[in-house]
Amino acid sequence: MWLTLLYSCTGGAALLYALYRWLIPTAVQYHGGLALLWHDMIVERMLDTLTQSTRPQRLLHAVQKNATRGDPRSVVKAIDNFCRQKEWAMNVGDEKGCILDSVVSEVNPVTVLELGTYCGYSTVRIASLLPPRAKIITLEFNPDYAKIARQVIAWAGLEDKIQVVEGPSGEWIPKMKEQFGVKTFDLVFLDHWKDRYLPDTKLLEDCGLLRKGSILLADNVICPGTPDYLEYVRNSPRYKSQYFKSHLEYTKAEDGLEKSVFLG
Repeated sequence: MWLTLLYSCTGGAALLYALYRWLIPTAVQYHGGLALLWHDMIVERMLDTLTQSTRPQRLLHAVQKNATRGDPRSVVKAIDNFCRQKEWAMNVGDEKGCILDSVVSEVNPVTVLELGTYCGYSTVRIASLLPPRAKIITLEFNPDYAKIARQVIAWAGLEDKIQVVEGPSGEWIPKMKEQFGVKTFDLVFLDHWKDRYLPDTKLLEDCGLLRKGSILLADNVICPGTPDYLEYVRNSPRYKSQYFKSHLEYTKAEDGLEKSVFLG
């Protein structure tokens, strides 16, 4: 009887593990909404409870364990490996990250604003490609995320190029010129709350932080989606926009980046 019970428990545990590790992730990878629900709600909360840690803390541990200190590309690789092999996270990801890299290299910006730092993945990607005197200001609303991001950035050896600022974008954008001496931004990367894309873009315009030729690059315009922002930049005479089709980070669900050139 006990042997039968043991076999049943073992078999049940093996089935649950297979569902968690392979079957459900495979089933949801082509559907963005289901992928976000599974990875960003169910799995994250479960692992937070089981490990008594947060996903950003686990990501930081993976960086410190697997990345070479002072090597930004090894930090990016360590995070990508963690997200593909261990635990999904809401970075721009390796596939869209290559598009981000190409835009940064094309623009060669001196002043960069990132809206939404999370754990510093895209911040590191951008900063590693900037020219010597360039600077990136990255805004993060969540102080716990900002704390992790500073440690990831330090591990990459990029503290001198990056200013992490905590607080709401709507409060900080009007203070950019006064607080940081910025006249305009060459590149703005939007990857924060999706309902803030449009109001923050208009705020950047109103505050005179965009010049003719400034580039806005927006992530997750399809999944979760930013329909009001897309309608604005694609129809406004002040912008020339281009969509780069890709996939939601570490899945096969469609997503993409919208590149918009400010025409003045």
